[in-house]
Amino acid sequence: MTTEVKAGPRERLLEAAATLSYQQGVGVGIEALCKAAGVSKRSMYQLFDSKDELLAASLERGAAAYAAWLLPPADDGRSHRERILYVFDRMQSQVGPPEFRGCRYLAVQIELKDQHHPASRVARLVKEDLTDFFRAEAAQGGASDPDLLARQLILVFDGASARAGIGADDLTGLIAPTVSPLLDAAGVH
Repeated sequence: MTTEVKAGPRERLLEAAATLSYQQGVGVGIEALCKAAGVSKRSMYQLFDSKDELLAASLERGAAAYAAWLLPPADDGRSHRERILYVFDRMQSQVGPPEFRGCRYLAVQIELKDQHHPASRVARLVKEDLTDFFRAEAAQGGASDPDLLARQLILVFDGASARAGIGADDLTGLIAPTVSPLLDAAGVH
């Protein structure tokens, strides 16, 4: 006989915040979050000082899993060029289903507009980490200007994710022909 352990109120709130803010945006109400989590408002405010703090904590909670899913394993035998392309393949693999809304971290920054909001700070760090990954791989792969290439790659990543997230573009057959010339021009191997 197996006993299923029910998640506690904190975990349920974090999961509800992650799910509902991605589906409905950061303006999702506290009542909707509490209802989805099966937690009273009073309990929510005992666990988090504000909805802003809850949203930031939910983004932070998912950041490591997102990076582990998106980035190739360290020392996996791929070339630096292949490691960069791997990230774009991963992003493209999640595009398509109607529930895809683009990169949750980019969406939070766009919706909030306030760079000092706790959730915006978490989202910015996640995006900076991805840019740093691109920069490091570009430098190790022989890029003539790793910083410029990293900025170009994050621009393509965020732009492609956003356009696919709003249903404005199908990324099939678009990513590699867009990214490969950037890698070629920078001399990444």
